[in-house]
Amino acid sequence: MRERPIVPESEMLRQREFMKLVKAIEVRPQRYHIVSMGCQMNERDSESIAGMLEAMGMTRADVREEADLILYNTCCVRENAENKALGNVIWLKELKKDKPDLMICVGGCMTQEKGMAAMMKKRYPFIDLIYGTHNLYRLPEYVWRVLTEQRPVVEVLDIDGEVVEGMPEVRKSDFMAFVNIMYGCDNFCTYCIVPHVRGRERSRTPEAVLEECVRLQDRGVQEIMLLGQNVNSYRGGGAEFAELLYRVDRLGIPRIRFMTSHPKDLSDELIHAFGELEHLMPQLHLPVQAGSNEILKRMNRRYTREHYLELVKRLRETCPDIGLTSDIIVGFPGETLEQFEETMSLVREVRYDAAYTFIFSPRQGTRAAEMPDDTPESVKSERIQRLIDLQQAITLETLEAQVGKTERVLVEALSTRDARQVGGKTPRGHMVNFPGDASLIGRFVDVEITSAGRNTLRGKIIGG
Repeated sequence: MRERPIVPESEMLRQREFMKLVKAIEVRPQRYHIVSMGCQMNERDSESIAGMLEAMGMTRADVREEADLILYNTCCVRENAENKALGNVIWLKELKKDKPDLMICVGGCMTQEKGMAAMMKKRYPFIDLIYGTHNLYRLPEYVWRVLTEQRPVVEVLDIDGEVVEGMPEVRKSDFMAFVNIMYGCDNFCTYCIVPHVRGRERSRTPEAVLEECVRLQDRGVQEIMLLGQNVNSYRGGGAEFAELLYRVDRLGIPRIRFMTSHPKDLSDELIHAFGELEHLMPQLHLPVQAGSNEILKRMNRRYTREHYLELVKRLRETCPDIGLTSDIIVGFPGETLEQFEETMSLVREVRYDAAYTFIFSPRQGTRAAEMPDDTPESVKSERIQRLIDLQQAITLETLEAQVGKTERVLVEALSTRDARQVGGKTPRGHMVNFPGDASLIGRFVDVEITSAGRNTLRGKIIGG
């Protein structure tokens, strides 16, 4: 991994001056609403966006209609995510007719796509601000320019990206937190747009990561999720990510999780960490994408089916109760029925706790988008339904095997379906719903698992 520049402290001080300038403007947005789409990295970015907007004197609005500034933090990993973002932005055109002073901002991965910002500027002139992933930290400056220049601002930087420290933040939770440890990706899988919109890999220093974890611990955070497009390649890969995990574990934060991992970079040291670290939860998201060596080769995944299965074997030898999840693509260009069946057989062998399954979505600028693809959409739809049915059956069997166990659960929220119920995750990452009230949120409780649904568990608190 090449060294990446850190945005100078002087630049962050400059942006803080813009926050003060915006706050001093008499006629400016008073309430903001952020729509965050996509992955946990975007959710973490949205916390920084909220921090900057509140430093500019704004308060959060729960619904878009009540906001004076609406910001979409977009995703473009798949075409449907991009279409959803654009559809939502078009809806705002009508809202702006009733609220002409409404400021509409669009940022994130979608705007970083080549040619997207120019297209949006031409097709959606009612958008006030368009920025990319690499210049998010300059949001205060852009908001100030929109307000003072009274014209739209479009600025998307075509760079590999920098490491930004010291941005304000508003955390969504008092007891769970995301912590970015690295950004970008150097793998260039042939189907993936991430390296094109998030830039090349760059890591935060261990000291910066640990300092953030200590601050969160001092605030009472009980669980942290270390984030990166490929956490295994932190500062170059190998044992370095495992070393960081050991250092974070020694802090004593009750729960540590991380995502996302690339199988080619899963080191021996990281596998051993699952058997040694007290606070590292037995849960790993390990995207396989396909079960066919030929498809994996065309995807540029740089591992084989056999190597992946060996990793799974070693993980389960080290941590028998580890919960594995995965991402799987169906209908990659040229996929044959035989190759799809290889994916099905791999899923039967691994028996994931859950899998996120997708039909291949061509992304402009990636190599796979140019590959010939003669498989009818109807065939792809039939194949993915077969895969979904298989995984759902395995998930149900996995959850049913938890019935009768007692699990330590961190209560996260009231149930959205029943206010008399609360929900939280087991160490393995299974969601459990059980009777309780809001006073339990943020606390650990022991829960006996009483039954299993298709995707969640049900239980009851035991003990005092």
